[in-house]
Amino acid sequence: MTAIVNKKQLIRNGGAQADKEARSIALNALESALNAADPKQIVRSRLSLRHSTVNLNNHSFDLAKFKNVYVVGAGKGSGSMAEALEEILGSYITSGLVNVPYGSRQRTKTVKLHEANHPVPDEAGVRGARKIMEIAVRAEDDDLVICLISGGGSSLMPLPRKGISIADKRKVTQALLKSGATIEEFNTVRKHISDIKGGWLARRAYPATLLNLILSDVVGDDLSFIASGPTVPDLTTFHDSIKVLKKYRLWAKAPPSVRKVLMDGEKRIIPETPKADDETFKKVYNVVIGNNRTASVAACKYLASRGLNTLLLTTTLEGEARHVGVALSSMAREVSLSGNPVRRPAGIVAGGETTVTVKGKGLGGRNQELSLSGAVKLSGLNGVVLASVSTDGIDGPTDAAGAIVDGKTLAKAKGKGLAPEESLAHNDSYNFFSKLDDLIFTGPTGTNVNDIVVIVVR
Repeated sequence: MTAIVNKKQLIRNGGAQADKEARSIALNALESALNAADPKQIVRSRLSLRHSTVNLNNHSFDLAKFKNVYVVGAGKGSGSMAEALEEILGSYITSGLVNVPYGSRQRTKTVKLHEANHPVPDEAGVRGARKIMEIAVRAEDDDLVICLISGGGSSLMPLPRKGISIADKRKVTQALLKSGATIEEFNTVRKHISDIKGGWLARRAYPATLLNLILSDVVGDDLSFIASGPTVPDLTTFHDSIKVLKKYRLWAKAPPSVRKVLMDGEKRIIPETPKADDETFKKVYNVVIGNNRTASVAACKYLASRGLNTLLLTTTLEGEARHVGVALSSMAREVSLSGNPVRRPAGIVAGGETTVTVKGKGLGGRNQELSLSGAVKLSGLNGVVLASVSTDGIDGPTDAAGAIVDGKTLAKAKGKGLAPEESLAHNDSYNFFSKLDDLIFTGPTGTNVNDIVVIVVR
């Protein structure tokens, strides 16, 4: 079970009793969301084995008819998915390898868990990706390949296209992370400088049957962008990748090797990523087994159990974090004043993933920046709380999952000589909340289904 490790302290930080109660409810709702997104529990609940037949949604696979069952994959939750899969399939699994983040605590017997870096890819990730491709190439017509994909899969399964070094790929990754690019734009580029993403894993595994179990970290669950779509037809092109880099003024700064590959691809000197008409995909089954809605609904159920009128606002939240924070906290103020769009006591949940355009040299993540911008609009309200976390427990380049604010946050900050506008200008939300002891800590959760924002109005 995933817990907010400093929950008691965060509750005590509430200025008045109403604030403490609202903080407690919000934090418990976030814990409910995190536990609902646990990859191991999701696999156990969605996958079943009866005799020799695996059942998943409307798909059935008789394992006795396959010569080999291989398991591959990558992502923050893929280690837990592999654990659960071994529990269910047991000796039917022949072998496999899954790339997971450094420090992963999962334990498997048959499927090797290969550790690599996230979010910036490293050589260990490349070695693991090569081994995954070796397994895929080895698979034959009478074999089944089960691919386990979760958030973080793009960074954890790097296999640069010929001519591009991992160092050059890191430079592009780091630049895009700071640019404010959406995950869709980010992965458009990554697919076209990779030999495993954008459908290439499926192409290598053909003619084997490929079952892809997906824990989505992409708003709207577009399969082609989850982990950059290694088993999915790619709708984007080399030309699209160039447009993304130019949009964020990164084209001229990109390594020459990256520019050459993208330009060669645009000129059709090298092949495009596999498209929907490729015969490869006739034997590919992609199934989303969990997503942001899974977590958001669980948060709403907890809020309702506490007697709150609940509203699941969206699971497709996007935009600049500081702007989204203002919008959500404005809604919280409206609920407090008028009971619109939901009567108080109210609980509102919003899921998705915002972005941060980094302009300052401070430290923070999108959930911390969202919360900081929201604190201004909540100022002076009683019993109103906004808490936002990244479900992987790692918000941006920090050790915090997110942050929590209430109507007294601004006054407390000013009492300590902190200026929220200045912290926002420097993208320094982490240090702002650290001085208030209002950062939310969970540690790595082993899952990733985007972000969850919970608003409580008592």
